[in-house]
Amino acid sequence: MAELNCDEFVELVTAFLDGALDADAESRFVDHLAVCDGCERYLDQFRQTISTLGELPPESLPDEARDTLLAAFRDWPR
Repeated sequence: MAELNCDEFVELVTAFLDGALDADAESRFVDHLAVCDGCERYLDQFRQTISTLGELPPESLPDEARDTLLAAFRDWPR
């Protein structure tokens, strides 16, 4: 089983958080997380961002900020 590098880890973060990785990919993800402090911080920051933004009602963002965020993530790889 090939180890993940940090770029591959970043590509899989949303799938991991959604519980959408197959068993092999999840194992590789968790193995990388156990040895890479940078990716552990990245995952923690990602979770914090989701938690914080999830608490904001959509109408609390100015239209321009909402549109900018939507445009940035519209073509986000899935």
